[in-house]
Amino acid sequence: MHRITVVGGGFAGLTAAITAAEAGAKVTMYEAHHTLGGRARTAEGPYKTNEGPHALYKGGPHWTWLKQRGLIGELAPLPPLEAARLRLRHKGTLRRTPPFAMLKLLRRTAQQAPVDVDFRTWATDIAGEEGAKAAAYYSAVALFHHDPGALSAAFVQERLRRATKLPPEAHYPRGGWASVVDRMAARAWNLGVRMETLARVDSLDELGGRGPVIVATSLAAARRLLRDDSLTWASGRTALIDLAVRTRRGDAFAVSDLDAAGWIERFTAQDRTLAPAGEQLIQGQIPIAPHESRAVGIARAEELLDLAFPGWRERVTWRSEAIADGRTGAVDFPGTSWRDRPAVDRGDGVYLAGDQVAAPGVLSEVSFNSALTAVSLAFDIPRRAGLDLKQA
Repeated sequence: MHRITVVGGGFAGLTAAITAAEAGAKVTMYEAHHTLGGRARTAEGPYKTNEGPHALYKGGPHWTWLKQRGLIGELAPLPPLEAARLRLRHKGTLRRTPPFAMLKLLRRTAQQAPVDVDFRTWATDIAGEEGAKAAAYYSAVALFHHDPGALSAAFVQERLRRATKLPPEAHYPRGGWASVVDRMAARAWNLGVRMETLARVDSLDELGGRGPVIVATSLAAARRLLRDDSLTWASGRTALIDLAVRTRRGDAFAVSDLDAAGWIERFTAQDRTLAPAGEQLIQGQIPIAPHESRAVGIARAEELLDLAFPGWRERVTWRSEAIADGRTGAVDFPGTSWRDRPAVDRGDGVYLAGDQVAAPGVLSEVSFNSALTAVSLAFDIPRRAGLDLKQA
């Protein structure tokens, strides 16, 4: 029986632990917090918020993997009437449809964007300056960066296509992401995974050479743990706002800012269990530049709220604000792709998993793909684990 140690009990760590255990390995997992889930945790209490807006994209490989194991659970469908309440801010006003020029970039026949050119330059040649700007900012919902136009055109195009696909790929597990985490943790437990919470690992020496090690933490934490200064990659910096407001007929389902990067969504539109009766839970993410303060991002969020949720200030029953700095996944600048990020295999039986390492996918899909890759490399078991890593 193989032995493996997983450091970190978030989505990547749980994926790695389950995959290794299913293949017959004896797994021990260490999590520094008292609960599992990492950034996929859902807050306890009457308002079930995630760390920023969360959705489960159906088009990725993790969807099939979770569904095959019965880990997705019940989904909260978005009623058609609510879906029709998506609003877009463009040139300072709300509208129901995107600017026509932006649609040129959404056609199925649109050419494949290059890796070595920024999105703004490439998209402007196709759709003009206005269409390129609107498309770039709309894509921010899937990349949490304040200036998507400056990123690799290929990187942004993939996220734009996924975010605008019809029918929508985004789905919402009822009860928040914690419901998925709980089911994953239960499966790991039933497979015999030993899960140690409140167990921070500050050095691999503490593990006593217990087989291969998969470090499934943030890249910053992995850099400290492995004492490897090369473990860096660009990410976003985002102001987060969570609100509970008294219900009002006619509130928007979501509003996307096409004048700057930003997204506000009423999550109780699809899942009424996230807030008490008579209240709505609204979550927003406003990407901000490195030099901008949280107050700048919150002010922009309030501008969107003023447009899409009339009278929201008088209806607020609860409010929370935060900053997510380097915690929203990797972003690829021109000339780079996921293959250029820190490698999964670090040598000497150490492997990385997470959303900023060298694995394909969008948002949490990177964590999933890197976790499967790490297990495969650790034990060379793709056949026994049923893994398909051709795209990685």
